[in-house]
Amino acid sequence: MRKIYSLIGIFFLLTLAIQAQEINPITWKDIPTWKYMPGSAFRISNDGQWIAYGLVELEGDGEIILQKVGVDSTKQTLKIGSTSYPSMQFSEDGKYFIYTEYPTFSEKKANQKSKGKPLKNKAILIKLGSKDKKEFENVNNYSFNRNGSSVLAINLSKEGNGDGKGSDLLIYHLGSEKAQNIGNVADFAFNKAGNYLAYTVDAANQSGNGLYLMNVAANSIQILDSDKASYKSIGWTEKGDALSALKMVKDKKYKQDKGQVIGVKNLAAPSITIYDPAKDSVNFDQAYTISGNRRPEWSEDLTRLFYGIHPLELAKKEEPKKEVDKDSVAQAESAAMKKIMSDTTIKSISDLQKAISKLDSGKTKGKKENDADTPDMTIWHWNDARLQSRQQIMENRDKNFSFYSMYDVASKKHTQLQDSSMLDLTILDKELYALGSDISAYELDINLDGQSYRDFYIVNLKTGEKKELFKKFYMPGFASYPRESPDGTKLIYGNDGHFYIYDMASGQSTNITEKIETTFVNTEDDHNVVKPMNSPLGWSSDSKYVLLRDGWDIWQVPVGSTKEKATNLTLNGKTDQIRYQYRFGLDPEEKGLDLSKPAYIRTYGEWTKKSGISKLSPAKKGGLAPGAKVLLWEDAYVGSLGKAKNAETYYFSQGTFNEAPEMYLTNASLSNPTLVTNATPDADKYAWSAGTRLVDYTSDKGAKLQGTLFLPAGYEEGKKYPTVVYYYEKLSQTRHNWSNPGYSGTGWNPNVYTSNGFAVFIPDIVYTMDDPGMSAVWCVIPAVKEAIKTGVIDENNIGIHGHSWGGYQTAFLITQTDMFKAAAAGAPLTNMISMYDLIYWNSGGGNMSIFEASQGRFTGGPWENWDSYERNSPVYHVKNVKTPLLMLHNDKDGAVDFTQGIEYYSALRRLKKPVVLVQYKGENHGLSKLENRKDYSVRMMEFFEHHLKGKEAPDWLEKGINKIDLDEHLKERAF
Repeated sequence: MRKIYSLIGIFFLLTLAIQAQEINPITWKDIPTWKYMPGSAFRISNDGQWIAYGLVELEGDGEIILQKVGVDSTKQTLKIGSTSYPSMQFSEDGKYFIYTEYPTFSEKKANQKSKGKPLKNKAILIKLGSKDKKEFENVNNYSFNRNGSSVLAINLSKEGNGDGKGSDLLIYHLGSEKAQNIGNVADFAFNKAGNYLAYTVDAANQSGNGLYLMNVAANSIQILDSDKASYKSIGWTEKGDALSALKMVKDKKYKQDKGQVIGVKNLAAPSITIYDPAKDSVNFDQAYTISGNRRPEWSEDLTRLFYGIHPLELAKKEEPKKEVDKDSVAQAESAAMKKIMSDTTIKSISDLQKAISKLDSGKTKGKKENDADTPDMTIWHWNDARLQSRQQIMENRDKNFSFYSMYDVASKKHTQLQDSSMLDLTILDKELYALGSDISAYELDINLDGQSYRDFYIVNLKTGEKKELFKKFYMPGFASYPRESPDGTKLIYGNDGHFYIYDMASGQSTNITEKIETTFVNTEDDHNVVKPMNSPLGWSSDSKYVLLRDGWDIWQVPVGSTKEKATNLTLNGKTDQIRYQYRFGLDPEEKGLDLSKPAYIRTYGEWTKKSGISKLSPAKKGGLAPGAKVLLWEDAYVGSLGKAKNAETYYFSQGTFNEAPEMYLTNASLSNPTLVTNATPDADKYAWSAGTRLVDYTSDKGAKLQGTLFLPAGYEEGKKYPTVVYYYEKLSQTRHNWSNPGYSGTGWNPNVYTSNGFAVFIPDIVYTMDDPGMSAVWCVIPAVKEAIKTGVIDENNIGIHGHSWGGYQTAFLITQTDMFKAAAAGAPLTNMISMYDLIYWNSGGGNMSIFEASQGRFTGGPWENWDSYERNSPVYHVKNVKTPLLMLHNDKDGAVDFTQGIEYYSALRRLKKPVVLVQYKGENHGLSKLENRKDYSVRMMEFFEHHLKGKEAPDWLEKGINKIDLDEHLKERAF
């Protein structure tokens, strides 16, 4: 009997243990406290000895993990309060670490309710390898003195100071642990070496305002300039041997401050140049002044200063108030009363009121014409190059626009480099030339049909001379845009399917790709543009080569030699269907690619979806040797690659659809990597997708395509699962992309859906011109049919979802097929004819160019192509819809006008088709308010769970909610 009880006890304990280990799906209510590492919230010290990374929560407090590499005993968990992104940095010498501690989530929430004063942040300094910590209260921002690593500058939060913009700047000396305070500092910056600190003072009543220079080692301060003015926009040269700034002086005659530019060099005994244009009536147009909206900068050789200028605008004159002559007013009123009293025609109260009214109207007859009320209106003219809506969006930028100018210090001469005939100007490397461009002659047509042209100019920065480079240059994409060489003497640009080099000194162009047996045109681009190019990888640091991509391989192409041929560096890209995508820049200060060092290239398998990193090695004769060595090649998403600045310590990120990206430390060969982060510490508590499968299929137009099938958590072979199909053009490459559980602006999160027992299928769509909607039909339906053959998908319980362009494809697909049991469309385009003429309010531009040269993929407007527009508009096929539809569309949608959703909803409602439109007041194209993102995420899953899993429909879905009951309904659901 005892043995029986013992066995029962053991069984009971085992049952409890199994229950305790049961892993549940993640729910929407789990997400507020889900802890994760935000992208790029990882730091490594320059010596490669220490790492730090941040973890945050949506509605909770975050932390930073700080650890010496390979030494667990040094690991510290640092509480940082509530933030969406941690602020932290190591000193350049790797001896110190500082981070920001924010108020906690509960403190912020309580303060928000009480409407108290803004809460303050702390900064906490740690001496690495010790227990030493130093806290600083009321911190705004901070910075170590860069390479110097001897002091920490902390700008404290502003307290009082009247109308002054400055606040206390604390200089904390790391060695002595002593601090000094500099008052009223508005802006500060260390030079690269960290031996000098430049700062501006902005005090109440402008007392002591100026530009100051501190010698950090000597702890001495020098006044560079001081005046009743505002000082701003400190800029150091890259070497840190000179600085520039602006000095802004008020002038009551004008709306803007009058600007002066300050240049400082020879820092040990500062040589100070102050250019005041108000004193230069010979070279400077006195209708202008130096702009406060562009940071000034030195030329590399410290001979010239560059800055912006803009027109002065007169301030409105305030007319002095005239004193009222009380005696005159009294006499006039007395005379008026006498006139009324003697008027024998007044026989009633009504007659008296009329007489008084006439007297009042007589008083206003003398009102000045310019005192009249003006209308609030806009005039839309057919010749406007930019729509009035676009002009309104760009108004502030237009008001703050400035023209590049330069000042030659030796000759003391100002030269204006651009004007309204050339509104774009880029100062090129080495400041020998500038590249200017202008679209004014083509702007109207660009905004109408989307085909982009512009005029280009070269400006000689020694003389200011401008000469035409290209007239009506066609730009099918940004890859064709001219880009300078590191030595500032040449440009590479794309034209008519080839790349050319332009030599600015000789004015000669050379076609560098015509003899290469490949094409650098992006042949997979299916937009209505002509010969779009693949973007170049860039120049070599010696300006002798450019690296180009043909979509698969990387080519090293000489730009000067006629004897040297182009070299295919990667060799196997096209043959093995591997895309060599881009180069990892490991040195943030590099100027072009140093061909004497290895180049690390990100690789991607077109049909396997694998990714990795390959290395190109230097050749003996200079340049890079052909043949890429594979360092990493994984069934995963291999992302960033970086390197500790002063050590041979490398790091990269890697993750999959069901495992968050983690950081790994390794060596130059990327061998034997060590995991150093725990990006989602609570992941083991929840069930995740069981994996992914690739589905190969052929579109109805014969295109070879793929889709990615994401298995549900707990997947069992042979069992079929309810499935949601999601799409947006080509997305099968996201096979290994981790979707952090959260509330997106569209309600969609594939990881949450697979965790909750749904399969998710994401097929690719390619486009046939003039048939964007039918293209979805030709690609999605055969993709789903092929995916059903895997045995994973329950063919009787398939839903579809997309947002924006994907929302359009959802709205269209359900007019062409009834294979889907439910559909959710976010912000869908539904009438391509009416949508063509509407405005993209977020940018202020029209939709026409989007339809003709971008995502719409139509040739011409509806009046030229009526059948295509009608054929691809969901609203014209609405009678065919049999699929229940959930639509999200917001009244302030600035991308797809709200009327598009209303038009489709009303048509479906008229035909008594099952449709629910969810609108969040004041929201744009996606949801931004957290409470709205929460609400819609839950509703969309409820919608799919009802239709695809057979769960009972909630009231809002089954019968709707009356306006009078809505507030109570929302309160009950809020969390």
